[in-house]
Amino acid sequence: MTDLIRILLCEDQTLMRQGLRTILELEPGFQVVGEAVDGEEAVSQYNQLRAVDNGPDIVLMDIQMPRMSGVQATAALTTSDSAARVIILTTFDYEDYVFDAIKAGAMGYLLKDVPADELMATIRQVYAGEPSIQPKIANKLLIEFGRKGRSAAGTARSPQQEELSPREIEILKLLAQGASNRRIAEKLVLAEGTVKNHVSNILSKLHTENRTQAVYLARERKLL
Repeated sequence: MTDLIRILLCEDQTLMRQGLRTILELEPGFQVVGEAVDGEEAVSQYNQLRAVDNGPDIVLMDIQMPRMSGVQATAALTTSDSAARVIILTTFDYEDYVFDAIKAGAMGYLLKDVPADELMATIRQVYAGEPSIQPKIANKLLIEFGRKGRSAAGTARSPQQEELSPREIEILKLLAQGASNRRIAEKLVLAEGTVKNHVSNILSKLHTENRTQAVYLARERKLL
């Protein structure tokens, strides 16, 4: 039996939001558990749903919205819940937007003109713990990483790559599967605080700011 994937929609345009809900609920195994019209409401609904054990598995998030943007909401969700899985669904593919969304912890980035079957596949991929970015968006992300890296190099020396320990690689592989600190601690028979320390060390050694970036970079460096 296929797992039920619970989805929270965050989109300020009513027609777009209703259309997405219709498309998603026609897909077997998908359930829309909430709708939000801006980032602030998305964060509130996410926390309310978690409180009654119906927390969303996936958040589909627009970027430009009133009160709180999609990037700000994504950062708030991933900060409060390390297991939060956010997919940005937007009309914008500007380098800064892509970079900021990934930096905030988004695990996917899609344009709204994406075919329905690609949207469904991306949701399933991110649900399985695999980051997913459209190829043309990934190119823009790499360009932005390169641009910011060159800019930083003008004021500071590039940090040397530090080698990860076998235990850190083991934990990184579990992070790539979307495991929370608690799940990792249970699987490896470690204290949750120990896992948090390992995760901090991984982020520090890879010079990344969150788990999504760490997994993305680890795949690029063929550490996974």
